[in-house]
Amino acid sequence: MSIKAVLVGARGYVGNEIISILSRHPSIDLLAASSRELAGKDIAGYSKATLVYEELSPQDLVKLKPELVILALPNGLASRFVEVIEREIAETVVIDLSADFRFDDQWHYGLPEVYPTETSKRISNPGCYATAMQLSVAPVKKLVGGHVSCFGVSGYSGAGTTPSDKNNPDLLRDNIMPYKLAEHIHEQEVSRHLGFSLKFSPHVANFFRGISLTSHITLQESLKLSDVESLYQQFYSEAPLVSLQKSPPQVAQATYRHGAIVGGWELSQDGKHLAVNCALDNLLKGAATQAIQNINLAFQLPQLAGIVLE
Repeated sequence: MSIKAVLVGARGYVGNEIISILSRHPSIDLLAASSRELAGKDIAGYSKATLVYEELSPQDLVKLKPELVILALPNGLASRFVEVIEREIAETVVIDLSADFRFDDQWHYGLPEVYPTETSKRISNPGCYATAMQLSVAPVKKLVGGHVSCFGVSGYSGAGTTPSDKNNPDLLRDNIMPYKLAEHIHEQEVSRHLGFSLKFSPHVANFFRGISLTSHITLQESLKLSDVESLYQQFYSEAPLVSLQKSPPQVAQATYRHGAIVGGWELSQDGKHLAVNCALDNLLKGAATQAIQNINLAFQLPQLAGIVLE
């Protein structure tokens, strides 16, 4: 079985990670990769064939007739490709890594550890912060009895390759930078999918990749720490990309690895305030690895095909 794929938005950090994973994927071959800035240059990270970056229009995708299109574009740019695919090659599976379709009920929201998997042809891939928040909170979702807040710190690769304050080395030196502290799109996204309102405080700091996120959860009943650990163990018993540990996960434990680490649980004396940590690589489980995981499930391949765990 060989699935022919086209990657649109190949220049960025996530695009590079997707190319690297596809280079060793047993069932998916890269037909073309699109980047306006790199057009004509060799795709150095792909070893199955000699390919060069191209500048592909939506109509170019129609001519290539891929079975799979991976959209790794910034927010707001996917729709012109999706509209043409829907009209002319509707059977093509599309996975979008931007936030453009995460509020669209016609698209499957692909976080396999939390929501039932589907063999949908339209998949919206949650990003790094949204993944970390939901992995932290989902096991006790039914016990939430009040305020929930998430405090996250990301490496500056999360700001992408286009220069901005959030990936400016001079501004980040010896610094941690808060941003969009109210009504962040990921706050709205996670609240929508978990089914209750939560608050999110994102920050960026002077390291390249990885996320550390702490969730504070008000519970409706008093729990013991052993109860909490059992709930998380049961919830992730069949989740090969989530590992649990008693101590707070560190960013350095998660970077360059495909899975997320959840743990470091602490309870207040009355047992009704739970704090839990999650660390993951924002470019892998927070983006590229999760996309490949969702693609594998959409084509009914083994969930971890092409994903090499250490």
